[in-house]
Amino acid sequence: MAPMNDTKVDAENPAVVSDDESTFDLAQRANWLRAAVLGANDGLVSTASLMLGVGAVKAEARAMVISGFAGLLAGACSMAIGEFVSVCSQRDVELAQLERDGKRGGEEEKGLPSPVQAAAASAMAFSVGAIVPLLAAGFIVNYRLRIAVVVAVASVALAAFGCIGAVLGRAAVARSSARVVIGGWAAMAVTFGLMRLFKASGI
Repeated sequence: MAPMNDTKVDAENPAVVSDDESTFDLAQRANWLRAAVLGANDGLVSTASLMLGVGAVKAEARAMVISGFAGLLAGACSMAIGEFVSVCSQRDVELAQLERDGKRGGEEEKGLPSPVQAAAASAMAFSVGAIVPLLAAGFIVNYRLRIAVVVAVASVALAAFGCIGAVLGRAAVARSSARVVIGGWAAMAVTFGLMRLFKASGI
């Protein structure tokens, strides 16, 4: 007789888990990884765009780096606070449901997401993405070269993030990566172009 695929937890062998639970756990990890990739992508695009916007009106490397670092700090704090509030709200709803079901204090409550861990992970993911253009621009004196390097490094990182997100989401890698890169280019171009116009108009 062929073995059954849906292995259940047994009182004599509690270490055995069902295939459904294993699949669910892998799906949860994939979702966390996708969220981390999206956070890093946000950090990369927003910081690179901010640095290019400042670079459009000020040629000094110091101004670009300081603006990028300020963007990293502000963005990481914003992401952390937003994630903390969101997960707290979600946790309150789920705790209220467990209270109604009489399941408070059980395994289901222990499995609820931690707001602090979610906030830390979100801030870390944003910071990882934001540090890329900062490192690219921090040691280049020549203005034109600095701008070109920030765009090039950001493009490569965006392509990598797009590929990772596509693999985790089981989507077409080339199309997903191209979409992420083009979106990043658009954000950087709009920011640089508008700030260039402000400089030209003397606003």
